Amino acid sequence: MAKQRGLHVFARIDHAAGAAKIGKTLRPTQVIVFGNPQGGTPFMECAQTVGIDLPLKVLVWEDSSGQVWLGYNDPEYLATRHEAGQCAVVGNLRKALDGLAGATVAP
Repeated sequence: MAKQRGLHVFARIDHAAGAAKIGKTLRPTQVIVFGNPQGGTPFMECAQTVGIDLPLKVLVWEDSSGQVWLGYNDPEYLATRHEAGQCAVVGNLRKALDGLAGATVAP
């Protein structure tokens, strides 16, 4: 879904596969790292330290009942964390991330 929205997927980290390598079992759990310089660069212009939290990422996991969940850090939280609360791009990033999440979990 991220690629279809013009975002670049930088990495997919499969925590369950990592657990299997050490003989452990973990329900499906992945981190997907994605972004686009059109959103990230202006955010870093507001506060360069936000680069530690970029590119954006989502955690997708399956709970013990088989329900799949998707979680991410709200860009407003990131702006507050990096003292960039007035950054104009934050609202657009939030809308984009909410839209991506909504499209991903839609039936």
